[in-house]
Amino acid sequence: MAESEIKVYGYRWVVLSAFMFILGMTQLLWITFAPITKDAAQFYGVSDLKIGLFSMSFMVVYVFVSIPASWVIDTYGFRVGVGIGTVLTGVFALTRGIFASDYDLVLLSQIGIAVGQPFVLNSITKVAARWFPINERATAAGLGSLAMYLGIAAGMALTPYLTIKHGLPGMLYIYGVVAMVSAFTFIVLARENPPTPPCLPGQEERALMLDGLKQMLRQRDFIILMVVFFIGLGIFNGVTTWIEDIIRPRGFTVVQAGNLGGLMIIGGIIGAVVMPPLSDFFRKRKPFILLALVGAIPGLLGITFATSYWLLLVSGFIFGFFVMSAGPIGFQYGAEVTYPAPEGTSNGLLILMGQISGIIFILAMDRFKSPATGSMTPSMLILIGLMVLGLVLFPVLKESTIISSTDVS
Repeated sequence: MAESEIKVYGYRWVVLSAFMFILGMTQLLWITFAPITKDAAQFYGVSDLKIGLFSMSFMVVYVFVSIPASWVIDTYGFRVGVGIGTVLTGVFALTRGIFASDYDLVLLSQIGIAVGQPFVLNSITKVAARWFPINERATAAGLGSLAMYLGIAAGMALTPYLTIKHGLPGMLYIYGVVAMVSAFTFIVLARENPPTPPCLPGQEERALMLDGLKQMLRQRDFIILMVVFFIGLGIFNGVTTWIEDIIRPRGFTVVQAGNLGGLMIIGGIIGAVVMPPLSDFFRKRKPFILLALVGAIPGLLGITFATSYWLLLVSGFIFGFFVMSAGPIGFQYGAEVTYPAPEGTSNGLLILMGQISGIIFILAMDRFKSPATGSMTPSMLILIGLMVLGLVLFPVLKESTIISSTDVS
């Protein structure tokens, strides 16, 4: 069968849309308390750090649940895997709203949502592989990442408004209802496979998860990619968590910090729309990831040193555009260079790197900030150095032979 004769189905967009809905909700539920930390701390009568646990719990839980979640996805398929995640997300998002006045029950519900997250997050490349031809998979992964960024942006924008209008319990209950709707939508609309595979005969077969894991950890290109994700995702998590602390010593306000964070997300959304389709069109992965690493460095420098507000915003946009657009292309590159290892496992390992480094970077940045001024410039310089290290490492990787050999004429 020639590649031009491979049949693809319009229903792939229905499956992807249902998946994007629940994926975006997991990120909205993760970021819920970030823009209302002070108000939430006053509501529950706890410290800011205890409110921070609502978000930090997602990173900690992911470290322990990611590998089992990937095993389920690769063994039973993404419909079962994501289905487990959707049920956990919907149920615990709703209990978070029902018991919104009790800090301990809300934290327990947040942990329940966090357990469900890897089942959804680790399925991005699996959904793309099951329903999309090879020359559309980075695009599909990019749209999945776009849903994540939209979920974060929606959480940042809507949470303060809903809290003012309906109170904190009302806001949590509304999110719980919407999460249940997203879970129901996925369960009803998602299908595991199209009638015929979107690839050449035999290419749909993947190794067993444990065999694939062993193969990945012996694959030089994938190990280097893991290091790059460890650096890039860790830096993104650290910068977004401490964005106010990073710029406050230079005289910027809380509102300006919020605008900077919002513009970073907007840049990432645009990057996720633009870069992955270009990667598919040119049938190249490596140059676009390399471009993202190069472009992220001046953005990071601007966030660290800019003293004018306009330059700070431009730097934030550039940083978000490049570092967040690299994610979906990197996920797809990892799935291609480790073939026939299962997609869920490669996807999960890459995100796992970012979660581990995120915890390390967040704690280290807080630990090493200047006691006198609160400046995080020394920590930021270390992060810039790490980004340069990733840039030095990446050129030795080989291009994906799967995408470069694809004939779409």
